Amino acid sequence: MNNKSSHLIAGGVSGAVLVLVNVIFIIFDLTGNTKVSWIGSVINIGLLVYFILEFGKQNEYTKSFGELFSFGFKATAFTTLILTAFMVIYSFAFPDAADKAMEIAREQMSQQPNLSEEAIESALEMTKKFYFPILIGGTIFGTMLVGAIGSLIGAAVTKKNPSHPFQNQ
Repeated sequence: MNNKSSHLIAGGVSGAVLVLVNVIFIIFDLTGNTKVSWIGSVINIGLLVYFILEFGKQNEYTKSFGELFSFGFKATAFTTLILTAFMVIYSFAFPDAADKAMEIAREQMSQQPNLSEEAIESALEMTKKFYFPILIGGTIFGTMLVGAIGSLIGAAVTKKNPSHPFQNQ
């Protein structure tokens, strides 16, 4: 794996795996299920830690914490791009996905005892109006946040033997 493009490979693999996880959630009607929604985040963090460990190993552990974190965060950016594109394409291909998301939101809001039916309707109307910005923003923010956490963990656990500039003289 070339060091210049290895973050693209790591991000591409992570993105493909997360798209597959989302497709499985869609097929088995698990979207919105809070009991399993964390699975994608755990997989994302696990893949990032693995790829950062491999990157450190390929470079004979000479990379610093910052360089390892940077690798992971660049991979996360590419993963985010892939996942956001999938979510937008899926939402355009299956417009009923927005309606399903609204129903899930309605159910979750109706469980809140302090929300009136009028407040729920108002919130759902606003959400429907801004569905795509919320979808895109939520996907970007969520994936980047989980990626930052995974990058921090990966950079922290990877062995480091950085070379010093005056060591070989």
